[in-house]
Amino acid sequence: MGGTAVNLAASYDACSRLARAHYENFPVASRLLPSGLRRHVAAVYAFARSADDIADEPGRQPVERLALLNDYRDRLTGGRPGDANGGLRVPGLAAVPGHPAPDLIFPALVDTIDRFGLPLSLFTDLLSAFEQDVTTTRYASWNDVLDYCRRSANPVGRIVLRLNGYRDDWLDAASDAVCTALQLVNFWQDLAVDWARGRLYVPADVWEPRGARLEDLDRGVWSEAWHASLGECGGRTRVLFARGREVCDGVGGRLRYELRATWLGGSRILDGLEEGGFDVFHARPSLGLPDAMVIACRTLAWRRAR
Repeated sequence: MGGTAVNLAASYDACSRLARAHYENFPVASRLLPSGLRRHVAAVYAFARSADDIADEPGRQPVERLALLNDYRDRLTGGRPGDANGGLRVPGLAAVPGHPAPDLIFPALVDTIDRFGLPLSLFTDLLSAFEQDVTTTRYASWNDVLDYCRRSANPVGRIVLRLNGYRDDWLDAASDAVCTALQLVNFWQDLAVDWARGRLYVPADVWEPRGARLEDLDRGVWSEAWHASLGECGGRTRVLFARGREVCDGVGGRLRYELRATWLGGSRILDGLEEGGFDVFHARPSLGLPDAMVIACRTLAWRRAR
């Protein structure tokens, strides 16, 4: 009994260390959240961060990355505590360099899933998106990109809501809009980085009609056609931010301020992208200390959406 408690505590500690190390990508783990929830949010983050890094890891062949992600899926669906196998599956696959081993991540994750009754589909959706990153490098339509966001980003928002006791359809819908908008902002912000990896999330039905050329991205040339294409993407992203704003008012307590700050941060990056003409090959907007101060002030001065 004592050993189990120690192992679970060690698992939560490892997940929390990973979340702190990557804080810039995980604002919902901040101290605005009640202390009793932080370790559970960190457990979810550790799962998502490590699985996402598996999909992006250049040192492994695609078949190896898919095998590791499939191991994560098996651990979720076939190795729950109390099963006939006596616990989580441990096939001995290597961990992501610089991250805790899966054996350290999953005890905390499974404990969190059980305590809060979180649907496994939210986690398997995340895994399906990470698997898609291994196999898919181009998107034909805007709807294809939105479907990816539905699985890569929206589950995280729904998990955070459920960890805080919210299970309302309208909040889920608003959260989905914000999470999709945040994912899209990340795509436009990291366009140059993703292109260097061979990926492009701007769909063909946006850039092809405007005459944009992939050869320009190879040369780092930001043409008027790409400016117009990303301007269209930015406008659609702005609509999603507006559509999801009400989730920031529909929750209470510290989560309200956390979501407001997250919404404002994503919107501010989109502002920077628009100001720079979306040319991230020459200047990639990011948030610094001055931005954090502005966001903090606007979080406190927030006005409810009409």
